[in-house]
Amino acid sequence: MSRCLITQQEVTTFIEKCMTAVGSKEHHARSLAQVLVEGDHRGHYSHGLNRMDMYVKDLQTGVCAKDGEPVVDKESPATALVNGKNLLGPVVGNFCMDLAIKKAKEVGIGWVVAHGSNHYGIAGHYAIRAIKENMIGMSFTNTSPLVVPTRGRKCTLGTNPISVAAPSKDGDSFVLDMATSAVALGKVELHDRRGDTIPVGWGCDAQGKMTPDPKKVLDGGGLVPIGGSEATGGYKGYGLGMMVEIFCGILAGSNYSTHIRSWKVTDSVADLGQCFVAINPENFAPGFTDRMADLLAIQRGLDPADPDAPVLAPGDTERTNMAKCEKLGGIPYHINVVNHMNDCAKRVGVSPLLPVDKIIPE
Repeated sequence: MSRCLITQQEVTTFIEKCMTAVGSKEHHARSLAQVLVEGDHRGHYSHGLNRMDMYVKDLQTGVCAKDGEPVVDKESPATALVNGKNLLGPVVGNFCMDLAIKKAKEVGIGWVVAHGSNHYGIAGHYAIRAIKENMIGMSFTNTSPLVVPTRGRKCTLGTNPISVAAPSKDGDSFVLDMATSAVALGKVELHDRRGDTIPVGWGCDAQGKMTPDPKKVLDGGGLVPIGGSEATGGYKGYGLGMMVEIFCGILAGSNYSTHIRSWKVTDSVADLGQCFVAINPENFAPGFTDRMADLLAIQRGLDPADPDAPVLAPGDTERTNMAKCEKLGGIPYHINVVNHMNDCAKRVGVSPLLPVDKIIPE
């Protein structure tokens, strides 16, 4: 199947128009659009344009708030508890990460948790905000229960992503952005939408057995933790998922585990918990970026097991994807995703639609 090349500005404007059409404030819609397009630009298609219809539905049904701004419930010089006021996740996330950065500038570290939030896109977006201030950034969120714990058959944890980003020299950086499940649910959804099978080890069926059928994962089954089965270390991913839940739902006093509404069900507010951390390296040993550059060089300089597959550092794959987009002059989207979102836009009266006239081979 061919792909459709669309510029970042075209996608950003399209998402903003779709969100304001269902009542979003313009700057809230802009925050969402920027996160989604960044996800696609970095190659995380599961958390980009592919997710827009979910946010549209959240505002249409009124289960996500359109008005207001996040507020600080309580704080200390280094910490804060934020009430997201049930706003769009990126609005809450940007507010919290900026607050964490401010505190880190003042006292060396900022640790901010939020309740009353919603899906916030790629976790890396918020960690990267700290890099831009020459700081280490971390971001975590809980999500609807989509992951079956080791030895279980029922979903009790979310994909609960972790992102850690650290600056290096000359604009280089370490950017880890990963779900604590084997994959994000969106990747299974994309395979299902394209009619493809999934690798064994991504998810299980309703009996807790690994399956290559995305439909069985999406209908009664679930994702599995990083590592897959117990024999291959899945219990480690399970433990990391619970760690994120502690940082987010438990620490923030939001919903957690099976108390969070089912995925894409809009009969109640999500009340997600999220955590944002900024650390100022200047408060620790001097020469941080020099050592980071050396650490990255050690990994990248290894002789690879396969000469055609060099050793990468976290964030390198995303940089490659961004460079590809710059060379192409836009983001290559699967035509089925573009058509699906154009149908969504038609339903809310948005025009012009995303262009489908520049097709490139996949």
